[in-house]
This record gives sequence, C-alpha cells and structure tokens, in this order.
Amino acid sequence: MTAGRTGGEGGDVDQVVVDIGTRDSRRVVVGGVVALFFGLSGLAGAVIAFRDGEPVGGSVALVIGLVLTAIPVLVLVSWKKVSRPRLLVLEVPGVRWDDPQGTPWAVPWHELSAVSVSRTRERVTSLATLLLRKTMVRLDLFPADPNAFRARHPGMAHLARPDGRYRVPLGDAARLVPVLDRAATRYAPRLYRGVQDEGFTVGLT
Repeated sequence: MTAGRTGGEGGDVDQVVVDIGTRDSRRVVVGGVVALFFGLSGLAGAVIAFRDGEPVGGSVALVIGLVLTAIPVLVLVSWKKVSRPRLLVLEVPGVRWDDPQGTPWAVPWHELSAVSVSRTRERVTSLATLLLRKTMVRLDLFPADPNAFRARHPGMAHLARPDGRYRVPLGDAARLVPVLDRAATRYAPRLYRGVQDEGFTVGLT
C-alpha cells in the first residue's frame, strides 16, 4: 500500500499518509529485475550469434544486453537516494512532506488560498499504452500570500510554478487520486478545488 489513514475516531492521530518512498523503491526493484532478465537474455543471444557466425546479430544483441544489464547497476548506485523514506501527509493542521534525508516541509492550511489535485493522462496510441497507460498526478498548493509564503518556505522553491502555485509531483499514481481527493475534502473543504484534468499527452515520463 502506498497510502493509508491513521487515527480518527478513538485514535490519537487523524491523518492520511502517502508512502512515496516505499512505492518508488518497489517500482525500481521490479524495473531492475526485468531489465536484468532481458539484459542477460541479450548477452546470451549475443554469445550464440557469434558462435553461429552471425557477427551483426551478435553485435546488436551485445549492445542491447549491455545497456539493459547496466540498469540494475544504476539502481544499486542510486538505491540510497531512491529508497530513502518519503511521506506525503495530509492532516488537520495542514499538509507536509516528511523527508528526513532530503528537504522536508510543512504548510498549515491557513497559509493557502486553494488546493487541488491535478492529473495528466497518457493518450492511447498503441496496445502498449492501452495496457500500461500512465496518469501523472500532482498535489497543487496555492499560497494566500505568495511573497510571505516564499519567505517562510524557502525549501519549497523547487516546487514553485510560474503561475504562483506550488506543485508536488507524485508520479504515475492514478490510484492516489481518490485518496487525495477524500483527504483534501476532509481536511481542507473550504480550499479544495477538486480534481483538475489537464488533458492527454503522448509519452508521459
């Protein structure tokens, strides 16, 4: 699970927690394993092709195999950064990014004029995009006083957009839309603008 709710009636804490670190770690591991499998298959194919006197096919398979087997190496090199604990928490006082090894921040609801959840969906152009369609999700925070907000939250500068909003990217996370929608409705009903569809695009990354 990448999201959960703790507390509530009879509990000490009332909050919705989105576990970004665990989700990203799981995806990276799965991607690394798949790449390793196909990479080793490519290298094995290269050996067979060279042995059978097919240097062109062997060279192509060798390049593909080396590229794919390099991905797990990159995963290992960047594992500490990718797997670090990161939580997005929505609660009664406000919204916060819990990132002990990165740049944590916390914003009380009264500093905002609006909150919304935005999503951009991948346009279906092939069977692959139909089966593995991506939906990029963000939590958008709109400061009530942009200048004061900027001064109080310098650690959020990387989230600032030209239109004044602060956009928290959550990646390919369609399943988080209803979670965030319910949380924002519960904790910031007067600020919440709902889910904003920003259309379709090709080749989401």
